[in-house]
Amino acid sequence: MSKKIKMSDEDYPTTGHDWDGIREYDKPMPRWWLYTFYLTIIFAFGYMIAYPAIPLLKGATPGLLKFSSRGEVQQHIDTVNAQNAEIEAKLLATPLESISADVDLARFATAGGGAVFLTYCAQCHGAGAQGAKGYPNLQDDDWLWGGDLEAIATTVRHGIRNDTDEDTRYSEMPKFGEILESEEITQVAEYVLQISGQDHDGSLATSGKAVFEENCAACHGETALGDREQGAPNLADALWLYGSDRDTITQTITNSRFGVMPAWQTRITDAQIKQVTFYVHQLGGGE
Repeated sequence: MSKKIKMSDEDYPTTGHDWDGIREYDKPMPRWWLYTFYLTIIFAFGYMIAYPAIPLLKGATPGLLKFSSRGEVQQHIDTVNAQNAEIEAKLLATPLESISADVDLARFATAGGGAVFLTYCAQCHGAGAQGAKGYPNLQDDDWLWGGDLEAIATTVRHGIRNDTDEDTRYSEMPKFGEILESEEITQVAEYVLQISGQDHDGSLATSGKAVFEENCAACHGETALGDREQGAPNLADALWLYGSDRDTITQTITNSRFGVMPAWQTRITDAQIKQVTFYVHQLGGGE
């Protein structure tokens, strides 16, 4: 009967590497580690056969189990849609102004609209719809194109100044830097500061009034209260989309502004348009 001889470290060969007298032994791997390694290889091959794993020109191998994470998500979506089918149909059949009269319908519209808003609108208008420079605050009362339910729905559906929807809301402010002299721009900027209740140069503002009436009143109105049919903002209040300081107003007059909003009617469903319209309106700024 053979007896197992225990080997000392000196009996093991080395890899030949030597670092300052420190040698690296060439010892065999522990059996448990080796078997575990072999099992992981077997598992990997089994996984490649059972699940989608091998990339192809279009997609990947489907696997024996035909599993799809996207398909699983779609099943959950289909289940939720089936559960909401009845109330969604009711939403589509109910006029926007009548949704608030139905508690369950209003709750469904608000919850769904909030989800739509966070998914598609919050990137520009902010998670709380507070807006940012160049992106309207949807919680105040300053609405360029109107803030009632129908007006909001039209804006959501067709967007603003985009080139994909023939019915988009459209207006364009001229670049007055190409029309007026710099002195006239300075004068009308002071007049805008005056009518919005800010510090201004009185003598320049007096001259600027004449410049305003000749060049700006056609859109903003003789009293500068704006015109929602044209999307012309009210210049006599304290709510400003791009800023109300002298330099920003001068820049706006000189180079104009041209904000764009996409049309959502080809991106979300009619039910979602109704939901997000109702959600935005009930935030407090809607009329």
